[in-house]
Amino acid sequence: MIDHQRRVAIIGAGVGGLSQAIALKTKLRFHDFTIYEKGSEVGGAWRANTYPGCSSDVQIHWYSLSSDLYPLWNKSHGLQPEIQAYWIKLAKKYNLYPHIAFNTKVLSAEWDDAKQQYAIVVEDIFSGKRMSSVAHVVISAVGVLQAPKIPYEVPGVRKFRGTSFHSAQWPGSIDMQNKRVAVIGNAASGAQFVPFISEDPSVEVVNFIRTPTWFNSRPHIPYSDTEKWIFANIPLAMRLHRAWIMFWFDFPSIVRPSGKALKKRREAMTKYILDNAPTRYHDHMIPNYPPGCKRTVANSGFLDILHRPNLTLNFDGIANIVENGIITKTGEMLPFDVIIYATGFISDRYSMHVRGLNGATIQGYYDAHGGPTAYLGTAVPSIPNFYLLVGPNTGIAGSALFMEEVQIGYILQLIEPVLSGSASSFTVKASPTDIYNTKVQERISRSVFEQCHSWARTNGTGKVYNPFPWAATLWWWWLRKPNWDHYVAVGAEKWVWARRKKAVKNILKCAAVLMLSWSYISGSAQRIFYNMVVSPLLFSMPIN
Repeated sequence: MIDHQRRVAIIGAGVGGLSQAIALKTKLRFHDFTIYEKGSEVGGAWRANTYPGCSSDVQIHWYSLSSDLYPLWNKSHGLQPEIQAYWIKLAKKYNLYPHIAFNTKVLSAEWDDAKQQYAIVVEDIFSGKRMSSVAHVVISAVGVLQAPKIPYEVPGVRKFRGTSFHSAQWPGSIDMQNKRVAVIGNAASGAQFVPFISEDPSVEVVNFIRTPTWFNSRPHIPYSDTEKWIFANIPLAMRLHRAWIMFWFDFPSIVRPSGKALKKRREAMTKYILDNAPTRYHDHMIPNYPPGCKRTVANSGFLDILHRPNLTLNFDGIANIVENGIITKTGEMLPFDVIIYATGFISDRYSMHVRGLNGATIQGYYDAHGGPTAYLGTAVPSIPNFYLLVGPNTGIAGSALFMEEVQIGYILQLIEPVLSGSASSFTVKASPTDIYNTKVQERISRSVFEQCHSWARTNGTGKVYNPFPWAATLWWWWLRKPNWDHYVAVGAEKWVWARRKKAVKNILKCAAVLMLSWSYISGSAQRIFYNMVVSPLLFSMPIN
């Protein structure tokens, strides 16, 4: 039974926060929760990133909530408006809007050990008004794509007098016709919107590339009406399609390729870039690090449009940004009206103040361990009843939503005793956290992840804190149920007693099954022995 005095706070109304809220309602029948969202609508990254061409890198049928598969996706990869509409629809279906405090930023969450609850301070984005609340459980669903990174280390960033913005803050009314546009960066976002903004021949686009990236072919294949009908009407068809996508992504992690196979892969990816890019860029387009070290970019049109006369790639490096343009490291001055930063996000620091036991903080724990670190990417030592979705070392080449759903199932098991009132708090221990992360880093040290400068490393060259270096199926296996020995439970006498009773019942059930099975087997053995040995002997004996 749920204790209605308990409260849950969820930070962020993106796909993780909404999925967690849906699970609370449907799995635990728990409704006393608040979602704090700094934006004005749900969707998280899909609300914020409205740049043209924004889409999922992963096939959309795997990047959908497992409880709410959607048969009518238009293409194999969903576009931002379609994905955003899907999550708005789910928020309405599960009546989540009354639980959401929009335009509200969480400033801090501090644990009161005497009361076994968090004191939360939030701020209204527009008025600046601060408010306080309490929660017994806090779930952080802020993700890694919520703090746009502007390269302020480049001299003069603030001097530019034209229009400038990050791709995650795309202005709705921007008109680029007859403008000179600089795009800084060409990873996932840049490769998606550059084909769209350069479509107008009056727009002169220069894409500044510091480090080339690996591309692979990932066309957006439309689903036919027949396929949509099959997904909607044939039982299990959509789930089998989803399972196949997952297998296709996960198989290389299950069966690690040989050195020969990796070499062939690199050669094939090199050939793919050279076959599609103009000859004048060949000397600059091939990365000097192995595929997989950084996120491989899906080529959904970028390489194909490099032949456009109004698009130029610049590999000279940026020395300075001035009032009316950019000065390259070769000394060339290039005038611009617009600068678009496709420079990623700040992900190696936790975005708010969270204090747990004895003054411990999440950022302090990160700093002490060389970068973001957590137990199973979900819990941090000395921070009770606080859980991270898409925490450290949870990134895979496939669906982030799948990883979050696995975490959510794990978190539900941890918080159910708290919400039912049979326990006050659970805190992960430091020792199993250290053991787990030593294992993670040892695996990473034998992979390609340490062979390049990357946003997934502390300060670009330090600890690798983003990728999960195994198969997603192993993630599911490890998080299918908590190892309770790895947690310190407080106020859990009822819960411990209930677990012991359940364990005794299970033992008795097993014993009863074994006894019945043994009785049946021994009885059967006796009958077989009698029929095969004793009975023939009796009938073969002479009668006097």
